[in-house]
Amino acid sequence: MTASRFEASRAGRRKAWAALVLLAMAVAVTASLGRWQLNRAEEKQALLEQEEAGRQMPPLRLSSASSPADLKPWRQAEASGHWLADRTVLLENRMSGSRPGFWVVTPLALDSGAAVAVLRGWLPRPMPDGPVAVETPAGEVTVRGVLLSQIPRLLDLARFGGRAQDLPSEWPGSKGEPPRLQNLDLAAYGHAAGLALLPVVLEQTDAAPDGLGRDWAGPPANVGTHRGYALQWFSFAAIAAIAFGVVLVRTFRSTH
Repeated sequence: MTASRFEASRAGRRKAWAALVLLAMAVAVTASLGRWQLNRAEEKQALLEQEEAGRQMPPLRLSSASSPADLKPWRQAEASGHWLADRTVLLENRMSGSRPGFWVVTPLALDSGAAVAVLRGWLPRPMPDGPVAVETPAGEVTVRGVLLSQIPRLLDLARFGGRAQDLPSEWPGSKGEPPRLQNLDLAAYGHAAGLALLPVVLEQTDAAPDGLGRDWAGPPANVGTHRGYALQWFSFAAIAAIAFGVVLVRTFRSTH
């Protein structure tokens, strides 16, 4: 074998091994993405089953004596008390259709010093951006809705940039309006507001004279979409695995 042919053969083998490495990585990555999509489908299926189980339970009247075992997500519930308007929090970047706005969270004081955080509704962001006024009925009220284990969260980019949004140490905030946050942790909220909050959120669904929208979305139901994506990723993994086998056989034959 001449030197030029030998060098060409070595170059060909290097390219073949590089292709094998890339194809092996493609198999691993696409298979992992397929498993991730299947896991997402299982998580959302569990949420749908949780919703169905909660909605079949009889309505619950919330009080300080409510047992944690009764506070099932998606169970119909009602609570009577008075709003703690000065502890209201606005959750930013919540959309209604194509309109930006806020979710309004206000504690409702119950009996015996307990309170429940109520996800009251959606409020449009003023344009241009300025102070936000939240209408809160005075006196004794009864609020009806469904229970949530937590307020749905968004990705908090500010926290990654070291600009975390914290609850105020004094209420109301320095601007005299509700503090604005991206996400709200119940335990931190109760501690900052000095309240004994129930370990649950009441998502309000009944009408109230406060001008808030309540077109709530239920748990995501696109289980089939995730399974379809999983099938696509596993198909890509199979194609990459077949290509890996073909290249491997050709490389083996060329060296013998």
